[in-house]
Amino acid sequence: MNVLILGGNGYLGPYVVKALAGEHSLRITDIKPSSSEIRQEFQQHQFMDVDITSAPQVERAASGMDAIVNLSAVRNRLAFGVNLHGCYNMMQAAVTHGIQRVINTGPHFTITGPNYESFDYRINPDVPPHAGTSPYALSKSLGQEVCRAFSQNHNIYVQDYLFYNFRLPHQLKRGTGGVPFIVTPADAAEVFRLGLAIGLNRLPSRCETFFILGENPQGKFLNDKAKRILGFAPRDDVTTVWRKTHR
Repeated sequence: MNVLILGGNGYLGPYVVKALAGEHSLRITDIKPSSSEIRQEFQQHQFMDVDITSAPQVERAASGMDAIVNLSAVRNRLAFGVNLHGCYNMMQAAVTHGIQRVINTGPHFTITGPNYESFDYRINPDVPPHAGTSPYALSKSLGQEVCRAFSQNHNIYVQDYLFYNFRLPHQLKRGTGGVPFIVTPADAAEVFRLGLAIGLNRLPSRCETFFILGENPQGKFLNDKAKRILGFAPRDDVTTVWRKTHR
């Protein structure tokens, strides 16, 4: 499958590229050029400099692709341009080139802002969205709604993966604690491989949202949907951070 990756040089990008490189032909793009080391490691794949806020650039990058993975994100004053307008450009490019499979990404508070996080329990990704007032959360939430609107009016299937806290395996130290929404980058990257492999007819609708996190014994947030539909099975045990240290 020919896969366009937008925002491929961000934090999660290299992990996703590594997870997909052996099974797909990738077009890895970002507004900042890829390093020479990355280009050398994945020299069998394509690299392009693409500004997701530029509709012509995104449309050109999507030519000949079978799927789009959007990893782009901005948290500063440019958030609405990248997170909202960028989603529009991506979805319009998907329509133009007849691309049916899109994977979008965002933070968990795209759906579950302070109103949920502060008071609720066993929160799933299908609750009514309450993003709060953060520009990052609002812009990502609106971008997700753009994806949903396109999926309702065109033959496009969107999977939206929501994350919160990433930790590397060596950071999973006993008793360090943390938010109950943790996943390692390697486990997070694996879900993109699963999302590209799943038959579109197996998705419950043309726009589905998934929480991507490791096991959390508190049950504050649920990853059941990602397990049930995508076959997500995190390998790294993040529960150790909530285990007490021995005195």
